[in-house]
Amino acid sequence: MHRIIGVTELQRRFRSVFDQVAKRNVPYVLTRGSRPEAALIPYEEFLRFQALQEQEVLARFDRLVTRMAKKNAAVSEEEVAADVATAMAELRD
Repeated sequence: MHRIIGVTELQRRFRSVFDQVAKRNVPYVLTRGSRPEAALIPYEEFLRFQALQEQEVLARFDRLVTRMAKKNAAVSEEEVAADVATAMAELRD
């Protein structure tokens, strides 16, 4: 379970809070004016979160590539090359 601490109190107790997070894996929600604004979590949790975000981005990219491949299946390489050549010519003009 996480704990909640205001930023002013965190400033006073930083070392003990840091030790709880780093050594005991106790996450903290940091508040300002009683509103949650940030979290202090163990580094391993941060790495797991980063990995999950990367997996989500890659999954979204894979879905996009699949969708594009389906939409472009009927378009030949020659048509694509012609469209690119036309677009580049328009940029030069």
